[in-house]
Amino acid sequence: MVQVWRNVGRNVEIIARDTIVNAVAGAVIMPYPLRYAIYRLYGVQTQTARIQARCWFNGPNVSIGRGSFVNYGCFFDARARIEIGTRCSIAMEVMFCTSSYILGGPEHRAETGVGYPITVGNGCWIGARALILPGVTIGDGCVIAAGAVVTKDCAPNGLYAGVPNKRIRDLPPT
Repeated sequence: MVQVWRNVGRNVEIIARDTIVNAVAGAVIMPYPLRYAIYRLYGVQTQTARIQARCWFNGPNVSIGRGSFVNYGCFFDARARIEIGTRCSIAMEVMFCTSSYILGGPEHRAETGVGYPITVGNGCWIGARALILPGVTIGDGCVIAAGAVVTKDCAPNGLYAGVPNKRIRDLPPT
């Protein structure tokens, strides 16, 4: 019975956190400085207040560098660490998904949940509705096209597009 109450307490904590961090701080009417303060109090290590409304933080395991911009409706899974460098531009509804599962037997394929970190280098631009999958590193100066599904690491100064992502061309070094 004690364990049941602990689970209830944990669920209430998650609901309260999600309400304050995602519903209140993520509200369209929330001023940037107050949104920034709530995210920082929650533990998101952001060095920019330029985070638009309706972003979802599933945990505080996120770092966003100075001069970066996060547009509307981005999703930060944050089961594992998500690090976004300085001067990055993240377009609307980009998903940073750090969660995955260890493959199980035929009776339950998604056996055990695991998390793998995501790293985005300095000066990157990630287009609208791109999906960044677990364990990926995006090198400095990369551009990720809108709608791309980034399944593998991206070497610096490249334009990547497609499903799965593919290097389309080299970009001049920053």
